[in-house]
Amino acid sequence: MKVGIIRFPGSNCDRDVYQALELAGGQPEYIWWNQKDLSQIDAVVIPGGFSYGDYLRAGAIAAITPVIEGIKSLVKDEKPVLGICNGAQILAEVGLVPGVFTVNINSKFICQWTDLKVETTRTPFTSMYKKGEIIKMPIAHAEGRYYVDYIQELKDNDQIVLKFASENPNGSMEAITGVCDQTGLICAVMPHPERASLTILGSDDGLKFFKGIVNY
Repeated sequence: MKVGIIRFPGSNCDRDVYQALELAGGQPEYIWWNQKDLSQIDAVVIPGGFSYGDYLRAGAIAAITPVIEGIKSLVKDEKPVLGICNGAQILAEVGLVPGVFTVNINSKFICQWTDLKVETTRTPFTSMYKKGEIIKMPIAHAEGRYYVDYIQELKDNDQIVLKFASENPNGSMEAITGVCDQTGLICAVMPHPERASLTILGSDDGLKFFKGIVNY
């Protein structure tokens, strides 16, 4: 499984994702923002960071770069796409997942470990968990509060991927912190699974996200 890791000016979690994919048995490869042809890639991860300094709003400038066309081509070919933190914001910005990730309710940057509840296992990324399983991963964002106009449609289509299990640190609607498209192949999550890929980091609960990609 050759997995492309998209790099924008300001990406800062790309190396962490690279290591996590290696641990999961994948073949990671860096892809720059100006590359359109992703036909040689089997899946894509858009890592966290501050693409283009989060100017205008998080993900807004990254959403109009050439690599987005390559990602859309992968989507047409039914290949998995995972967006983490800033990557989740980018996927929402281009409309590949429903809703938006906007400014935290306290208008502050939040960086902490969180307990999360797995809401669905039908995505490649959550296929190795159990539905309802509580996992531990960190968050680190200032614009992670999730909102969508048609929440019942998400529930009916099983598009809610992760929820905060106890506290709701950023004020997200119904504590949602991860969603997918209707196919389940495009997933956007605010927590960082790559930062929870080794027990020495505090948890290895996130490694299954990347094993799920490799096993897809």
